[in-house]
Amino acid sequence: MINAVGREIPGEILKKTGKEPFQGAYAYDNHEYKKAAPTVRALCDPGRSKMVENIREALVKCGIRDGMTLSFHHHFREGDYVVNMVMEEIHKMGIRDLTICASSLGKANDPIVPYIEDGTITGIQSSGVRGKIGEAISTGRLRDLAIMRSHGGRVRAVESGEVHIDIAFIGAPTCDEYGNMRANGGKSDCGVLSYAMVDAEYADKVVALTDCLVPFPNVPASISMVHVDYVCVVDEIGNPAKIATGAAKPTTDVRKIMMADYCTQFVIHTPYFKEGFSYQTGVGGASIASTISLGKIMEERGIHMGLGLGGITTPMCELLEKGLIKKIVDTQDFDLGAIESIKRNPDHIEISASEYANPFNKGAFVNKLDFVILASLEVDVDFNCNVVVGSDGMITGAQGGHPDTAAGAKCTIVIAPLLQGRIPAICTRVTTVTTPGETVDVVITDYGIAINPRRQDLIECMKDVDLPFCTIEELRDKAYAMVGEPDPVQFDDRIVGVIEARDGTIIDVVRQIKEYEFS
Repeated sequence: MINAVGREIPGEILKKTGKEPFQGAYAYDNHEYKKAAPTVRALCDPGRSKMVENIREALVKCGIRDGMTLSFHHHFREGDYVVNMVMEEIHKMGIRDLTICASSLGKANDPIVPYIEDGTITGIQSSGVRGKIGEAISTGRLRDLAIMRSHGGRVRAVESGEVHIDIAFIGAPTCDEYGNMRANGGKSDCGVLSYAMVDAEYADKVVALTDCLVPFPNVPASISMVHVDYVCVVDEIGNPAKIATGAAKPTTDVRKIMMADYCTQFVIHTPYFKEGFSYQTGVGGASIASTISLGKIMEERGIHMGLGLGGITTPMCELLEKGLIKKIVDTQDFDLGAIESIKRNPDHIEISASEYANPFNKGAFVNKLDFVILASLEVDVDFNCNVVVGSDGMITGAQGGHPDTAAGAKCTIVIAPLLQGRIPAICTRVTTVTTPGETVDVVITDYGIAINPRRQDLIECMKDVDLPFCTIEELRDKAYAMVGEPDPVQFDDRIVGVIEARDGTIIDVVRQIKEYEFS
């Protein structure tokens, strides 16, 4: 069946998943449903302890068995230790056929690939995957379909009961003996625990893993004791120094700085750039640079940002410190500066992932965005974006909040170089659709800026602005003239993953790379 972005979703996949094809970004507005609920074991006896000696004891007490769904958060990014240590113990116990439902998985989790290959892990549901796990999925080594969801889509899936978590493992920088968890105050601070909040509320069993046990009560808690079954002290839960890796660093690349300047000039010439505007940026180098350059103009003009949202980096926190932002609401800290900011500044506030981006609650923060600045691996002539699958067909990225913020913001700007190496980033047809073009308003490259024809209002307000405007087709043609039109990736017939739209419909599928065939 052909969905709303022109992708064919095979009938057997719709039947297997029980899903519908994507029908449009706002097709489920006013949708009604009943929330799910976890199984809760009451603790009435004040003498019963929640403390366990080790992960194995926690697993036994939680009733670990074949076929369960386990959840993890990724607030430590490439410094995460929790997934690996839990899965190592499970593997020793001989438990099999498990589904991992993580907010995201990265290169730090490469050690679990052998557990995919031997059938310990047979399903993965995540915002995305990087490193060897992505390679394992793309080359057909995961038995079941991998399901990729946005941050808002993951919360929706859990709250609606589409995904039921049997045991949630939550790495907590500080925790008391009764399970009150905080994201700061220990030796492995991560700033916030936003992605884990839904896991704590909806999982049947919740295990807090900490390397810093503190006296009761550890309040105000990011996650309350009322959701926690067991507390386990381990040597280390993560390395906060590795939170800021890869994309989450300021850039010195001249080309990216130029694109950031284009972005800033575009933003300040829209009607949305005014006192009290709201703003979110991604963590790509150009996106971070755009925040820095925008801050200079805000200071010059005396304009204040009313709300800074989302995954937070040091440049946003510096604007808060200068008084140029009134409030930051935070679901993930991408560097140590952001972690320090939320510790000391009362106007830097932790929120849940549901508050941030859940399309099925009664109104999320993303719906109040004026601007979001994003990156993309590929953008096609219909403005569809791909942030998960590389142009070589390998799963190498994550949806994150990309589709959520694009759908919510009044002005969605995607910054992408015309070429990623020798590969055109602006193309006729993206390898995989993760964010629908109807929610993308502007594409900024180092060779020009294209405005979505849907946004005639933006085209009109930019008609006298001195920026290198062109059509998206012209950008594609420039890219193809420079390096040629790339040959399409050769895929096998086997579908190894699905890309869910934030409302739970299927926006695209991911097929096994042809040259990697496994018996």
